[in-house]
Amino acid sequence: MNKISHYFGALLLVISFTACEEKPIEPIVITAEDFHTSVNNVTQVMIHDIFSPPQASRIYAYPNIAAYEILSSTNADYNSLATQLNDFTEIPKPTTTENLNYELAALVAHIDLSRRLVFSEDKITPYRDSLYQLWNTKNETEYTVSKAYGLAVVEHVVAWMNKDMYKETRTMPKFSVVTDDPSRWQPTPPAYGDGIEPHWNKIRPFVIDSASQFKPVPPPAYSMDKDSDFYKELKEVYDLSESITAKGDTAEEIAIAQFWDCNPYVSVTRGHLMFATKKITPGAHWIGIAKIASRNAGHDVMQTMYTYTKTSLAIADAFISCWDEKYRSNLVRPETLINEHFNDNWQPILQTPPFPEYVSGHSVVSGAAAEALTSIFGDGFSFVDDTELPFGLPVRSFSSFRNAANEAAISRLYGGIHYRAAVDNGLVQGRNIGRFINATLKMKVNKDQASN
Repeated sequence: MNKISHYFGALLLVISFTACEEKPIEPIVITAEDFHTSVNNVTQVMIHDIFSPPQASRIYAYPNIAAYEILSSTNADYNSLATQLNDFTEIPKPTTTENLNYELAALVAHIDLSRRLVFSEDKITPYRDSLYQLWNTKNETEYTVSKAYGLAVVEHVVAWMNKDMYKETRTMPKFSVVTDDPSRWQPTPPAYGDGIEPHWNKIRPFVIDSASQFKPVPPPAYSMDKDSDFYKELKEVYDLSESITAKGDTAEEIAIAQFWDCNPYVSVTRGHLMFATKKITPGAHWIGIAKIASRNAGHDVMQTMYTYTKTSLAIADAFISCWDEKYRSNLVRPETLINEHFNDNWQPILQTPPFPEYVSGHSVVSGAAAEALTSIFGDGFSFVDDTELPFGLPVRSFSSFRNAANEAAISRLYGGIHYRAAVDNGLVQGRNIGRFINATLKMKVNKDQASN
């Protein structure tokens, strides 16, 4: 009995000591892929909610800024954007740095602010809650401290964001269509939608001084005189479209037009039935390219958010600048004039989007985004663009971001929805915006220089 008692006593002692040992607390590791996932999630929700291209650019920018600011605050190689962005002030300091995981706080801020900016918050909430549960289980203290700081930064960014005139523009009047001037934009088939975001030039820019800072040269003067520059550009759209469609569905120009379509809402009519197909916006396409480049370069969390943030700032300011010109020049689309003067059954290869023609939004945005990305990765950075695979389109390869921007711009002429001047001048406008942002923003301590 004594031996048995001794055995069980020793066993109980071992069990007791084992029970008293604390389970090792694991640090929470956040990777660049976590931020890619967060950005992708908000892209999918924006597709579902059908945000217009200008609206989508704003939704990308603010969460990226919040995450970047948290990360840069503890990284000696990067500068804060405080005082560099219009009216933006320094984010709050953490109340404690003990157990504070800055990368976790940045991801919390990115997810939470993204969720606040979309309509369908419920599509992001389950993803957020699943991460919260995982982090809380893994390391409750680190999670709690980091989450609190991330949300504190969100409140700071939201207070700044709420003064950008977005809310005020929601109640401003619709765009008034001028019907007695043939040079002015008219709603186009099949939906004949109202002009979207006619007051977007009132949104506070992020980096540029004002919406009109990079005002492009005017478009060719409207004239149906066959010797006028305007008529020649109109005829070019029609003739090129006829030539392309004659080649059939395998035409390279059609493939280019479709790849860069990026129309978030395309109306489809079949008999008496009308429905919509949803896709990414042009800004979302370039955010996708930023993701591809970051992955290819093996970027860490800080480098990834630097890339996303700089690219999204260029895209957002490009839309403000572009939309300022669109509703200033208020130029008629090719489809309207071709149907009236050349062929009343003609349809462009791409569906004409519902806003004035000049300048091409794709050209401005692509030019700006390409300059931002080139400043980060260099001019010879080649990549395979698989952004459109979810929409049934094959990949396309590019030798540089500028090469991709050139193709995005000319795609609008191939698609039959822009004149050449809108494409060429829009690309110049976008490049100028991107170069200004590269020269103005000092996001890296030494300087923004190409390196991969």
